[in-house]
Amino acid sequence: MNSNTCPFCSITTYILENDLAYAIYDQYPVTEGHILVIPKRHVADYFEATSEEQVAVQSLVKGARSLLLDTYSPDGFNVGVNCGDAAGQTIFHAHVHVIPRYNGDVEEPRGGVRGVIPAKQSY
Repeated sequence: MNSNTCPFCSITTYILENDLAYAIYDQYPVTEGHILVIPKRHVADYFEATSEEQVAVQSLVKGARSLLLDTYSPDGFNVGVNCGDAAGQTIFHAHVHVIPRYNGDVEEPRGGVRGVIPAKQSY
């Protein structure tokens, strides 16, 4: 996928922005308020972003948390990045998921991001 075919490269309306990154609501949210934080420059995954871009992304992750606390009052958060096919990445433009979590949104939340490998979630 190059910048000509990337759905993130054509987005121009943001909920948060700085010089190197922006944030949008996820089109297919896991929970209400799910936000994506995306470098403006087209890079395939988080590890291809420059240190400056990673700092800009992390700044917006914090901003997304504040926005979500004010807007949705979640009880917790999952923050995650999928890098590569094996990790489940489907859009090959780096993006960080900021997923607000709510008490009772799943029967057993213990293990959080470990749920990507269901047999390893409970320990």
